Amino acid sequence: MLSRKYRYLIALAQERHFGRAAAACHISPSTLSAAIRDLEQELGVAIVERGQSFAGLTGEGMAVLDYARRMAAVEADFRLHLSKLTGGLDGRLRLGVIPTALSVVAGLSAQLHRRNRTLTLEILSLTTDAIVRGVQTFELDGGIVYTESSKIDGMDYLPVWNERHVLIAGHRTSACARDSLSWTEAGQQPLCLLTQDMQNRKTINRVFDGLGLCPQPGLETNSIVSLLSHVASGDWCTILPLSVLDVVGVPRGVRVLRLVEPEVAWETGLITLARNPQPVCVELLRDAATQVVQAAQLREALPPGVAALPAAFERAHARPARRAPG
Repeated sequence: MLSRKYRYLIALAQERHFGRAAAACHISPSTLSAAIRDLEQELGVAIVERGQSFAGLTGEGMAVLDYARRMAAVEADFRLHLSKLTGGLDGRLRLGVIPTALSVVAGLSAQLHRRNRTLTLEILSLTTDAIVRGVQTFELDGGIVYTESSKIDGMDYLPVWNERHVLIAGHRTSACARDSLSWTEAGQQPLCLLTQDMQNRKTINRVFDGLGLCPQPGLETNSIVSLLSHVASGDWCTILPLSVLDVVGVPRGVRVLRLVEPEVAWETGLITLARNPQPVCVELLRDAATQVVQAAQLREALPPGVAALPAAFERAHARPARRAPG
């Protein structure tokens, strides 16, 4: 089993503060500092940059941290495998999700829970960069990202959802009287959008760029709830995946419009580290994602009149004419 000293190092790298790292490990700062010094003496290298406060890890310290994270992940998988052999998965599965996919990921979580009711799921709303970094450093078992963000060496990718975006218009905007809007017309509306660091915003920008447009939103936020609240006030419009509304509902007094000319969609799916054999958590994630895909394909294959598709599914999984540029 991994020595506590290495666990203290992992906490220190995550918190970047001796006091907070010590609190996270339920020990005193002096105990944590002593453990790091002992580790340095054992290994014969400096791990922490010395200063009055935490200033980062040395190059050797980063190598030790990488080892510690790998070993912690191996130990967690070992314990999960043992619990599986004894009849019940007793552990934690950590999944990072881009904010705009938090609504559709509920179907994946439900698949995991139905099959593994003793497994604890930890779903974190993170940016794409944070998700990729978390998967690479073994802090996350997997992540949900856009397809265009999945092309990373050492990563496996499984496409799961196809997302159609819509314009959501406040009741005092000119778009509120329409049923659909072209992307060019949408760019002329009073927009509030997610911030530039969010992958959803980057994909929206690429559509506008492909049309030679550069709309300037009057408000930016990193919160979908904040976007919907501002649109509900009546003076704004925003662009979001339709599946967000399928879960949280349509705010009172707003109108949802199809975006056309062009009709585009964004594919999202599951990224995991490419490893052989795969850890138990990764196997569970990929199996659940495959079940979600197969269920969607089965619904699409049903002949007319056999079973009515739920409106939320029909809208969220409708396949448009072509995908988003890039």
